[in-house]
Amino acid sequence: MKTTLLHEANGQRTFALVFAIDENPVTGIVDFAAEADLTGSEVTGIGAFSKVTLAYFDWETKDYQPIEVDRQVEVASFLGNIARDGEGEPKLHAHLVVAGEDGDAMGGHLLAATVRPTLEVIVTESPTHLQRRHDPQTGLPLLPS
Repeated sequence: MKTTLLHEANGQRTFALVFAIDENPVTGIVDFAAEADLTGSEVTGIGAFSKVTLAYFDWETKDYQPIEVDRQVEVASFLGNIARDGEGEPKLHAHLVVAGEDGDAMGGHLLAATVRPTLEVIVTESPTHLQRRHDPQTGLPLLPS
């Protein structure tokens, strides 16, 4: 992964992260957030994957149900945020839509992915800290409302 600081002003930084073939964007984004000491950020991206694991949150079981996509897909939409968990560690919460060769789209929560040929991610830091808290109703680490 290559990183570039694009802009910095008034407590806000914007970075470009460019992933290459076979890189893991989930761990790459989280590792970058830790190194750059990001406390709250917005994430967007475009690119493609050779495989991806999406997930659907099942309300009844309070667990994510994996959706394995083991083929080349385009990233049509990649949106998310980075926030600190209860232990102060950065966590990526991202949703994406991917499309196959026929244009059919699939979407969900991003669990894992392998980049091919590239993924271009823009990370925009917020000067306000975001920290997730355990929500007893869902069992999920959510941003406070």
